[in-house]
Amino acid sequence: MSRRGRLAWLGGYALATFLAFPHPLGERVVDLGFAAAWLAPACLVLGLRGLGPGAAARAAFAAGLAAHAAIFHWIYVVTVAYGQAPPPVGVLAAVGLAVYPAAFVAAFGAGAGWLGRRALPDPFAAAALWTALDHARAFALTGFPWAVLGYAQHRNAPLLALAPYTGVWGLSFATVLGGVALAALAAGERRRALAPLATVAALHVAGALDAARDPGEPAARVRVAVLQGDIDQGVKWSPEWADRTLAIYEDLTRRAAAEGAQLVVWPETAVPGSPDANPELAERLAALARETRTTLVAGAVGLSWSRGGAAPRYFDSAFVIDSSGAEEERYDKAHLVPFGEYLPLRGLLGGFVEALARGVADTDVSRGRGPRALSIPIREDHAAPGVPSAALPAGVPICYELLFPDLVRGFVGGGAQLLLAITNDAWYGRTGAPYQFLAITALRSAENRVWTARAANTGVSAFIDHRGRVVSQTRIFERDLLVADVPLRPAPAGGSFYTRHGDLFAWGCWAAVAVLAARRLREGPIGVPQERA
Repeated sequence: MSRRGRLAWLGGYALATFLAFPHPLGERVVDLGFAAAWLAPACLVLGLRGLGPGAAARAAFAAGLAAHAAIFHWIYVVTVAYGQAPPPVGVLAAVGLAVYPAAFVAAFGAGAGWLGRRALPDPFAAAALWTALDHARAFALTGFPWAVLGYAQHRNAPLLALAPYTGVWGLSFATVLGGVALAALAAGERRRALAPLATVAALHVAGALDAARDPGEPAARVRVAVLQGDIDQGVKWSPEWADRTLAIYEDLTRRAAAEGAQLVVWPETAVPGSPDANPELAERLAALARETRTTLVAGAVGLSWSRGGAAPRYFDSAFVIDSSGAEEERYDKAHLVPFGEYLPLRGLLGGFVEALARGVADTDVSRGRGPRALSIPIREDHAAPGVPSAALPAGVPICYELLFPDLVRGFVGGGAQLLLAITNDAWYGRTGAPYQFLAITALRSAENRVWTARAANTGVSAFIDHRGRVVSQTRIFERDLLVADVPLRPAPAGGSFYTRHGDLFAWGCWAAVAVLAARRLREGPIGVPQERA
């Protein structure tokens, strides 16, 4: 293959990967994942064809770096607009963040070159390898599985039927299987493409049949409102804006109550302060709950004091305040954002990072204990038909936690009948990130077969059904609210297959890769000089 041809295929991979995820274009959102997702792995394996493991790894890394730096363009807004870093640092931040997924693309290139003996890899082997590496992104170095290929299929309803069995990893597997089969067709290897394409077609048919057999929604429902205050990140913590911010959310709560909402969900850190530290603020929230006769789930700063007069620990929390004004529950975010909510190796890196970005806090947020179902009280005279008591079990994943399938399933495994996802996406500006994050959230609903009510400070706020379909959503950077009668789905026998067993499919892909590697080692070296990239 000529160098120009190889670069064209690798450039095609980078472009297809970028287009596989949603991005705003003017007033519209371009979401081409239904087509581009299949092309990305096809272009990559064609671009790596003929290369040995080392050259394939280098070429794949460069292509992966270009693709993900483009996808992560929103980190420029985070670091420059809100972290107050110089523009060159914002560019370097996007490239630096892209190094993480690019390393896994490089590992795929090396593995494909080694297993495939510099020919096109077997589609099933390539799909298993890619899926195992996507899965590794959920935990390696604390994990960052943003833009995992399976999310590009969030609008493919038949393929989404895999999610409650395999998690998002099954969607990655099917996409790569089909993509590498397309590459085999392009290379004239039709026989090799037949079984993979038949498998992908069968998965779509099975998914369509699964949707047709859906018994529908249960009768038990709760009327939920999600609020979107549209508070600019630049003034979010300004003392001059505190009273105005509260007034905005109080007004939205009253409007939601007027529409019959029983449960009103505020976004992450919507409350400009800590009810734990400010009794007047706590009473203001309690009075609002009593006035509107609703239960509030409000994002705010939680505090915890230790004995001996030490400084308090800070948490990113969700407070549950019932219609009598009593604080019933508090959930503290368990999976924190590196360099956002805490600084790894602060003693070593603190001065350097703070010199680059003046917006870095000097105190780390503390980790919560982990996912659990909260008991959300609903007034008896507001209780939905079919609800056995006034206590509604719900999970409240907070922002970054939604990236981690294994963590979110813990809420439903603990008994949650719906998810109340709260987030603050103002950091991302008018980029593709809010829409990409919405797609990630939709997979959490599909995996666990429960509805999600999503409250985002500046959007996208939404209601997502148990199959991962977005039922209603707001526009970003508009003050708004949504109200819906959300079906409660008691998890039968502990939830969906994925809820009960977690990443079993992904670990199966790891096992398959290990078997393939062992077989390849027994076959010995290829004995052909390695082609340079």
